[in-house]
Amino acid sequence: MSPLFAIALYMAAQFALGVWVSRRVRTESDYILAGRNLGYTLTTFSIFATWFGAETIVGSAGRAYRDGVSFGSAEPFGYGLCIVLMGAIFAAPLWRRKLTTLADLYRQRFSAGAERLAAIILIPSSVLWAGAQIRAFGYVIETSGAGISGETAIAIAAGFTILYTAFGGMLVDAITDVVQGVVLVLGLVIVFVAVLPHMGGWEQLTQTLARPDRIHVLPAGESFLTLLERWAVPVAGSVIATELIGRVLAARSPQVAQRSSYMAAALYVGVGIIPLMVGLIGPQVMPGIADEEQLLPQLARTLLPTALYAIFAGALISAILSTVDSTLLVASALLSHNLVIPLLGITDEGRKVRVARLGVLAFGVVAYVLALHAEGVFALVEQASAFGSAGALVTVSFGLFTAWGDARAAITTLVAGLVAYLAALLLDATAPFLISLAVAFLSYVLVAATLPRPVARA
Repeated sequence: MSPLFAIALYMAAQFALGVWVSRRVRTESDYILAGRNLGYTLTTFSIFATWFGAETIVGSAGRAYRDGVSFGSAEPFGYGLCIVLMGAIFAAPLWRRKLTTLADLYRQRFSAGAERLAAIILIPSSVLWAGAQIRAFGYVIETSGAGISGETAIAIAAGFTILYTAFGGMLVDAITDVVQGVVLVLGLVIVFVAVLPHMGGWEQLTQTLARPDRIHVLPAGESFLTLLERWAVPVAGSVIATELIGRVLAARSPQVAQRSSYMAAALYVGVGIIPLMVGLIGPQVMPGIADEEQLLPQLARTLLPTALYAIFAGALISAILSTVDSTLLVASALLSHNLVIPLLGITDEGRKVRVARLGVLAFGVVAYVLALHAEGVFALVEQASAFGSAGALVTVSFGLFTAWGDARAAITTLVAGLVAYLAALLLDATAPFLISLAVAFLSYVLVAATLPRPVARA
């Protein structure tokens, strides 16, 4: 059995499972939030599998291959901390608001105008993240040994992920996340065990990891501000990511949402260390790779027999599918639930689901274009984490936990944070996300301070 055939078989099985489970989708809540009925197992694996995307596997392994590991290496620890903070601070309060999307909070707390603006600003982040996953999916197909070009591989990946997500929805996503999570862990363990003998076993591995050029405190030539930016993006820039919030809102209780976040964070960091270690020892096992983000796929293709390579490919595809369907689903939910359905006055649940599915198709095409022209998987993910998230973090924090500030403060903050981030990028500033976060915070405080004090709640 060829690797490509094994990959195709796994993809077909996932698609069939998605189509079968999708028959239970009847309402918009079913499609977007799985009826708000996920227990500990489904919520934990859904958070873990959604967050454990291609960037955690190919991106972190590639960066460790190139630069080693230091305090400048935020993956997987930064995103793990992000999930912990979600559970500790935001999960229960968000769940109790009975939201369908994060933009609903802006309607409840501020105004319909703030809701629409938030939806428009939040959508690009999810689409950028989807583009990263599709590009990584293309890597898997390209390295299958079938002679498929990179562009063709990305096109195949995009077509499959768009159809898979359009049929599914949150319920399908949560159920398949359990299967995908198990395959993901198994595949990474197989690759690590296969690489270990080529390093001379555990003793040689520990010697390699002790080398100062592979593990060091600070990356050479980087300022403290650069390091702070690198950690701020995954932690502060992602803690209220719409994909993560979607999983929290789908839990059956605030306790499930909170505790599942902690369990998912532990699982994320524990499994995320595996590609990091493979990247560290990669230069000795496979030196001179032109594209370091292809390290793990190439190692697996070279060292594993076909059957085990198929499991690794399934693991990588699992990581990708569990993330890409979340990103496309969230982007579509923001478009359909917060923009199109209110504008058109749609009340029929069947039509709401169809609108959401059309949104998946549209954003899937955009993600495909992004995947074709991106510099790499990690670059897309960093852009996704930082784009518009500074203003969202500030407004959600003030809006969720205080009565201070109204729609004017929220709208000003969202716009100011986004403009500051884009301007900092254009000016090639050292820390564009931190700049946008500071601007957003000051904007909210200054505007809110000029408004009449709210009447105290009874």
